[in-house]
Amino acid sequence: MVLDPHTHAWGPPSEAHPWVNGPIVDMVDGFDAHTVYTADRLLADMDRTGVDEAVVVGYPICDWTDNWYTRQVAAERDRLYGIVMLDPFADDAAARLRECMAVEGVLGFRLGVACPSDRMWETFDPEVSWLRAAIEETDFWAAAVETDAVVQLLPDHRQLDQVLALVEAYPELTYLVDHFAHAGPETPTDEGTFPRFSELAEYDGVAVKVSEMVHASDGEFPYADMHDHVRWLVEEFGRERVVWGSDYPNVSDEATYGESLRWVDHVEGLSDRDREWLTGRAFREHVGLG
Repeated sequence: MVLDPHTHAWGPPSEAHPWVNGPIVDMVDGFDAHTVYTADRLLADMDRTGVDEAVVVGYPICDWTDNWYTRQVAAERDRLYGIVMLDPFADDAAARLRECMAVEGVLGFRLGVACPSDRMWETFDPEVSWLRAAIEETDFWAAAVETDAVVQLLPDHRQLDQVLALVEAYPELTYLVDHFAHAGPETPTDEGTFPRFSELAEYDGVAVKVSEMVHASDGEFPYADMHDHVRWLVEEFGRERVVWGSDYPNVSDEATYGESLRWVDHVEGLSDRDREWLTGRAFREHVGLG
C-alpha cells in the first residue's frame, strides 16, 4: 500500500476563509493543477498514480493557522489524514492543539522552523532561531504529549541543532523532518550541518522525509543528483524511519505526480523491500497507524 504523507489540498476562498497569502496565490497559478486544488482533485490524482492513502498538510493560502479545510478533509475522507499548522506562541496554543487533535484523522501539526516567525510561510531564512524559544512553551508541548500529536518540522539543515534541542527536551514525541531539511545536491553528507541528522537518528522517535525531491534536485527525473542523500539517510536511520513524500501539487510545476513517486524505483542500492518501507510502511509504523 502506497501512502503519501506529504500532499496539499485547499478549498476556494470565501468571506469566512479568504485567501490572504499573495505569494502562495501567485504560485498556485503556475501549477499544472487547478488553482483550487480540492480533496476530490487530489484523490483523483492519487487514483491515477497508484497512491492509496495520503496526508493533507495544512496549506497557508488562507491565514496560516486557519485549519478549516485540513480538518474538514481529515474528518470526512477515509483515505486522507491531516496535519494542521499551529503557532506555539499563541495564548490559546495548547487549547487549539487539543481541539485539532480531537478531529478524527488529524495526526499532528507542522512548524515552519525555517520561516521567520513574523512572516510564517511567506519566506525562508536559515538564520532564524525562534524554535529555541518555542521549546519553553511548556503548556503547548504538554498538550502535544497528552494528545500524542505528531510533530512535523521544516528546518533548513543549518537549523538541525535547534531540532535536536527540541527532541532532547521532548524525546517522548514523534517527529518528522521534512524535505531533506532543504539540502541540495551540493550539500555534503560527510561534513558541515547535514550530518547532524546522525545525532537525530539516535532518537527512535525521529524520522526523516525524502520529500519534495523534484525541487531538491537540480536535474530531471529520476533526480539522480540527490540519490546519495537518500542512501545516506537510509544508512543512518534505517529504512524504517525514512519516509518518501511527494509534496504534490507543489511540485506540479516541474513534474507529474507519477514522477514525484517513481524516482524511488531508480535509486540504486535500494531493494524492493526498502521501497515498500519508504513509500508507505515507514510512515504508518512511525506514527502508529499500524
